[in-house]
Amino acid sequence: MNVITLGCSKNTYDSEVLMGQLKANGKDVAHEEEGNIVVINTCGFIDNAKEESVNTILEYVDKKDQGLVDKVFVTGCLSERYRPDLEKEIPDVDQYFGTTELPLLLKALGADYKHELLGERLTTTPKNYAYLKIAEGCDRPCSFCAIPLMRGKHVSQPIEKLVKEAEGLAKKGVKELILIAQDLTYYGLDLYKKRNLAELLENLVKIEGIEWIRLHYAFPSGFPMDVLDVMKREPKICNYIDIPLQHISDDILKSMKRGTTKEKTTKLLQEFRERVPGMAIRTTLIVGYPGETQQDFEILRDWVQEMKFERLGCFTYSHEENTGAFVLEDDVPQEVKQARAAEIMDLQSQISWDLNQEKIGQTFKCVIDRKEGQYFIGRTEFDSPDVDNEVLVDASKYYLKTGDFVNLKVIDATEFDLYAEPIS
Repeated sequence: MNVITLGCSKNTYDSEVLMGQLKANGKDVAHEEEGNIVVINTCGFIDNAKEESVNTILEYVDKKDQGLVDKVFVTGCLSERYRPDLEKEIPDVDQYFGTTELPLLLKALGADYKHELLGERLTTTPKNYAYLKIAEGCDRPCSFCAIPLMRGKHVSQPIEKLVKEAEGLAKKGVKELILIAQDLTYYGLDLYKKRNLAELLENLVKIEGIEWIRLHYAFPSGFPMDVLDVMKREPKICNYIDIPLQHISDDILKSMKRGTTKEKTTKLLQEFRERVPGMAIRTTLIVGYPGETQQDFEILRDWVQEMKFERLGCFTYSHEENTGAFVLEDDVPQEVKQARAAEIMDLQSQISWDLNQEKIGQTFKCVIDRKEGQYFIGRTEFDSPDVDNEVLVDASKYYLKTGDFVNLKVIDATEFDLYAEPIS
């Protein structure tokens, strides 16, 4: 069987759980290789992702027609959100499943859902890091976002279950845990009646073999500040946070139903930096939201210049049916959206260049992820895989081992990469 994953790290995690179950049922399973039975784990988040998912389904349905594969199953967010339309438009798929139908999908694949496999999965990431999904779903009402339609309400995983899963990963050689959820900030409210991310972290740092723990996708309003105390105190917790802020103009934040203001957000980030000096903050922004005026955009652009984020991504607004913002007119022309996104990213690449130049001559603890061409490629604690900066070491001069932590001295830098050599 061949499992194909599209979309975000939450989907990667779900594919790994599916593959772990199939393997436990004695099935041969591969990730994005060859197989006569194909399972496509789709993304349904915004237009580009939906298009990629539909194109991948059509590609494998075509292979099925040619007799190159026997069966095609589709699961994940696109399937959860648009199943009736997909069944009508692409009927040659053997079966569609939603995001919560793993036992039914396994049954269709001739396998049983094994409850005793809690946390067991076939990881698809390089052996040194793995995602740890601490919660599913989201209770936030953000007007632009379709995630609650596809993933449902927020459900936290109990601390003891996550610790057990992390211990299993550590035994397999995983050294870095990347904590993911639709909203880390909310973790524990449903189970423990309080925001409990700090307590989870205090339990995870005790696990032998885990050297780095990284936080992804925190929500700005209601952020549990005790997390910063644990981050500062515990060397295993990377001084890094991914906190998607989306916008900063008060009018846009209000329409987006973000539950915060420019003043509150700025104060929160200042407190992050005061309480954890040297912290890298990653954020993502949306431009071209309905009603975004040139003035709203300039407020955002000037704020990006002022805040100097270590990491930043910018997306153009995608008008998604059944979301709160769908009733608004998608009134910013596509070329204006793209020009605004390009302007933000140009500004960010200059900020990134300046910040990286300051690193020349400094030494950082880095993990080596892979060898590519003539370089070993690693990351500092301030960088997440796939989305952030990388550290390149000349492989013709030095030999490094994938998965190892090494001290690297930065000798040169571009806007998105550092060049370094090992300190012997």
